[in-house]
Amino acid sequence: MNTNYLHPNQIGPRPDKYAHIPLEILFGNPERQCPLISPDGKKIAFLAPYKHIMNIHINNIDGETARTLTHYKERGIQTFLWQWDSLHILYLRDKNGDENWHLYRADIETGEITDLTPFEEVKAQIVAMSPDVPNKILIALNLRKNVHDVYSIDLNSGKLELDTENPGDVARWNADNDLQVRIAQAIHHTGRNEIRIRKDRNSPWRRFRMWIPDEDRGSDGNFGDVAGFSSDNNKMWLISSAGYNTARLLQVDLKTGKAVVSGSDADYDACDVLINPFTHKLSACCFIREKQEWDLIDKSLETDFVRIREFREGIFNIASGDMKDRIWVIAYESDISPVSYYIYMRDSKEFKFLFSEKPGLEKYELAGMDTISFKSRDGLKINGYITFPVGLKPANLPTVLLVHSGPWMRDRWGLNLTTQWLANRGYIVLQVNYRGSMGYGKDFLDAGNREWGGKMLNDLIDAKRWAVSMGYSDPGRFAIMGASYGGYAVLAALAFAPGEFSCGVDMFGPSNLVSFLESIPSHWKPMKAFLDRRIGHLQTEKEFLKSRSPLFHSGNITSPLIIAQGSNDPRVKKRESDQMLSALQNNNTPVEYILYPDEGHGFSLEKNRLDFYRKVESFLAIYPGGNY
Repeated sequence: MNTNYLHPNQIGPRPDKYAHIPLEILFGNPERQCPLISPDGKKIAFLAPYKHIMNIHINNIDGETARTLTHYKERGIQTFLWQWDSLHILYLRDKNGDENWHLYRADIETGEITDLTPFEEVKAQIVAMSPDVPNKILIALNLRKNVHDVYSIDLNSGKLELDTENPGDVARWNADNDLQVRIAQAIHHTGRNEIRIRKDRNSPWRRFRMWIPDEDRGSDGNFGDVAGFSSDNNKMWLISSAGYNTARLLQVDLKTGKAVVSGSDADYDACDVLINPFTHKLSACCFIREKQEWDLIDKSLETDFVRIREFREGIFNIASGDMKDRIWVIAYESDISPVSYYIYMRDSKEFKFLFSEKPGLEKYELAGMDTISFKSRDGLKINGYITFPVGLKPANLPTVLLVHSGPWMRDRWGLNLTTQWLANRGYIVLQVNYRGSMGYGKDFLDAGNREWGGKMLNDLIDAKRWAVSMGYSDPGRFAIMGASYGGYAVLAALAFAPGEFSCGVDMFGPSNLVSFLESIPSHWKPMKAFLDRRIGHLQTEKEFLKSRSPLFHSGNITSPLIIAQGSNDPRVKKRESDQMLSALQNNNTPVEYILYPDEGHGFSLEKNRLDFYRKVESFLAIYPGGNY
């Protein structure tokens, strides 16, 4: 790369310990990840590369005798779990990113693999497993295309049977500890959210709760989340914001409807729970405040949690445990070290190191992530994170605004490999939880309704201006980058605020909200009312949607742009990128199109990730001007 492109005030020499981290270390496959202990406590299964593809491997818990269980060479595995017998592993796998997941079962002794859902263009979703019914699993299948019905699978015979039929509006199912489908979470055609319950699979459904739109929010920003059932199956744990701004964890009696608050925070949503899968006892509730925190509910675990917190800095999660609840696998994460896993023996309170996901990162000094907040132009408090390059004075530096996806997700504190890559190349990285982001209560979430390309974009521009006003960032060397909704935000920023950003990197972002909503997967049908309310009504507000679609304002885009897309993306179709590319080429806008024929919504293959980040690195070095 010709360094004449680089700004003269940009970056001076740095000590060797600040040397460039190779892309292969940052974005190559982890050496190992996702360790799960077998229910009998004797083995550890984990993901690791086999011929550069992530496959399942198995270790004995007391040794390093790893063996490879699966041997895929084209597309790997992302999600797996142990069967309760400790002799089989269940996993999901799709084809080239199409998200039509099949459920497979692998025998860990013989290596025999069985496709339990051998249906074309059908997506399997795991509904429930329970150690109380060890030889059965409930899954949801869209064999009827538009909806997911619940089926049971006998794990011994592989026999598949219809368990519960979807009336057409159910988005989620919940089964109790006896694997009886007891709860249906539905979205009414009016947009109302509804929970229906029944005594057992042979009993009729009855409405349990119903809310007007925007009254109730769960951990995903949609509607109340059923997190689990009590051991007697008479109560459920519900994450809900009904009658309150933030989502709280409630224990709800299924007979009387009486609710008791188990966990809450006035400023942050409850986002997850820890439930013992064998005793079904509620252990802790998770809140992502400035950092992730577990609020302990089961006080009998207090000495364990104190020991885990004191053992190592950062945040932690209990990744898995054995059936006797004496052995836990603990995952530790911080902003400046790779995720590391330990076996924790509850009786002795001792730790044994398992592995680090990316040990190659440990010899480099990584950049710390700081929390920030500022007021938007209309007075809303916006939270986020800023990361400064190590060894550089944080003044007048090139900056990348990295926009999270969803948009009903949020950025969080911890190790972000994209952030580390950019900071290592000399950029300040700004990550903003703009309005519409999850975790800060439903008022903040709902402030993003119908604000795609509107106030949500204003928040991003206000973040840029805040960083400039603080003296951190050079306003003329400010890039914007994001995936999915973040990709849409890139296109919107360049189209609706031309000249504000020096360049953009769009990864599979919708360019036309009309065609995007028209092409959503058929099994998203129950979510239609939700999307109408959040983005805009497809049938009645096409002109409004066009006004917020970057495609129809592409003539305003003058900043150079990268567009990246997976050919098989089922959520944001290839057409969204193709039509934007065509419009920009007609306008003679500098644009580079990167298309991966073997990817879907995201780039999961190592070869594609490395190719993508190499191209983006050279692109950013030219325009905002960082290291290459």
